[in-house]
Amino acid sequence: MSVKPEPASALFAGPFALATLSAPEGPAFPALVTPEAQVLDLRVALGDEQLTVRSLLEDWATALPRLRTLAADRGPDLGPLAGFRVHAPVEPRQVFQSGANYRRHVIDLHVAHRAPGDDRPEDERRAEAAEIMDRRAAEDLPYVFIGLPSAITGPYDDVVLPAWAEQPDWELELAVVIGRPAHRVSVAEAPEYIAGYTIANDLTDRATVFRRDMPQIGTDWLRSKNAPGFTPLGPWIVPAESVADPGDLRVMLKLNGETMQDETTKDMLFDVARMVAYASQTAQLLPGDLVLTGSPAGNGMHWGRLLRDGDVMEGSVTGLGTQRTRCVAEAS
Repeated sequence: MSVKPEPASALFAGPFALATLSAPEGPAFPALVTPEAQVLDLRVALGDEQLTVRSLLEDWATALPRLRTLAADRGPDLGPLAGFRVHAPVEPRQVFQSGANYRRHVIDLHVAHRAPGDDRPEDERRAEAAEIMDRRAAEDLPYVFIGLPSAITGPYDDVVLPAWAEQPDWELELAVVIGRPAHRVSVAEAPEYIAGYTIANDLTDRATVFRRDMPQIGTDWLRSKNAPGFTPLGPWIVPAESVADPGDLRVMLKLNGETMQDETTKDMLFDVARMVAYASQTAQLLPGDLVLTGSPAGNGMHWGRLLRDGDVMEGSVTGLGTQRTRCVAEAS
């Protein structure tokens, strides 16, 4: 059973968002959603039975003004969101993930992993870590790796915890949705290639991040991050023009009602534009692709509390809505 969204007076910032919905037993379809939880089937409104959210993003410059007009009209074709299943808002071809991108999070990790024989007070070690982070933000590059689209699931779907995952953990993140092919774009140009933003929970099995059989080879992101359903996404894509400042959004995750992560994107070492520009220097980013921007302090390893069967995660980002997922242990 999936956890269903709760009614809200305003689901997100701005006049509309994009979603992928389905009626019971019906096919998924692209929808315009209003902040008052009203829905418009964009296949009908735009006269294209084959339309998807990704195909809208592939022609975003044309689609955006049409969507603005549809949202302003608020005609009789609007119906209630209740009763529809909310899927992940887009099917990306590529998922770019980021690690170690929140200053306080990385400082906490640095302090927690004391080197053998380092008996300095915590304040001294924390100051050292802060200096390292400031230097990294000024001089170094983001850390970006690749995730699999097959790990994506809906924002209210159950998350199956694989039997092999010994330390499943949460990582709530602001996700960037690309709206134009981007290759070797500058930091100044990067915002022009962003269609909008959504929410991702980039789950990680901490026990398999590092290879025990080959420690010298480093991280194993395939094993630790890409189980089916390990990336709850959505509930919607809010257009970039409705997000006043992506550098000042509150990222919050609650576990069974208790706040575990609560930080703003001001704490990022590398902001949204730098993340997109950096990824584009190597890869060509395509419409509908995701750039996940890292997770703030407050992961399960910090609290000494990992995910278990029956846990409910509720993740929100300012102006983007809330996703709510229940953890279910894999059946033996």
